[in-house]
Amino acid sequence: MHGVTIKELIEKMNLKNTTPEIDTEKIVLSHPDVNRPALQLAGFFDHFDKERVQIIGYVEQEYIKTLTLERKKEMYNKLLASKVPCLVYSRGQMPDEDMIALCTYYDVPCLVSEKSTSDLMAEVIRWLKVKLAPCISIHGVLVDVFGEGVLIMGESGIGKSEAALELIKRGHRLVTDDVVEIRKVSDETLIGSAPDITKHFIELRGIGIIDVKALFGVESVKDTQSIDMVIKLEDWNKDKEYDRLGLEDQYTEFLGNKVVCHSIPIRPGRNLAIIVESAAVNYRQKKMGYNAAQELYKRVQANLSRKND
Repeated sequence: MHGVTIKELIEKMNLKNTTPEIDTEKIVLSHPDVNRPALQLAGFFDHFDKERVQIIGYVEQEYIKTLTLERKKEMYNKLLASKVPCLVYSRGQMPDEDMIALCTYYDVPCLVSEKSTSDLMAEVIRWLKVKLAPCISIHGVLVDVFGEGVLIMGESGIGKSEAALELIKRGHRLVTDDVVEIRKVSDETLIGSAPDITKHFIELRGIGIIDVKALFGVESVKDTQSIDMVIKLEDWNKDKEYDRLGLEDQYTEFLGNKVVCHSIPIRPGRNLAIIVESAAVNYRQKKMGYNAAQELYKRVQANLSRKND
């Protein structure tokens, strides 16, 4: 698993650094959760999550005020000696001189946020979960079609980029062409993005590289998008049975998450952009509780029962 430096955390969360002499680029976070060290300040260090960001809120500060100077220094010492990655004070509270001195001694960055404790915790966890999420790179094109993330896959040269370009012309948005970086941010959600090097570019055989953002404007591109469905393009095979009703959804799997998948046979004259648009709208309709295939099935059943009567 890749890590996130404390320097990145400071920049992203707009934190004030009270220990600027500590090199925050060398300290790396590898855990997306946070910890409030209230129990540790009270002396209980069993099951202590010391690899997490430690957030000191209003309650912890009020408790610290009740401690004698000796007890306070003892608890600070024990907490920081365990090599926590950093301390963050919420609500704009400033650490006392003893804390700053011990943080400097143990090389633990001591930071301050103006946000409330719960807001700070939620933001740090959400951001770290995305940054530290398991990640894979696959060959494909990711497009936002009517708000649904459609991942177009298929053999090289089958027409993925051409389909994406047609969708962009029709007002949809490109996330990435050729390489899709997929991150698992939860058990339900996969987020796709472009590698920095190919961001907003499309490669068209015979023409070369096209800068979508420069050609079609900023509204034609998007940095990240959840992956809601997969469309696999394949050469038409007259011997293969293709799903014509769609009564049962097919799925594919990335990083343990299931995603709805359609196999679309390619033949000259088939307008891929319209097929992808229709698939996206149909998927939205299913999410809202309407299934056209089920509706047709009900009509056929009703028709048959009428004839039998």
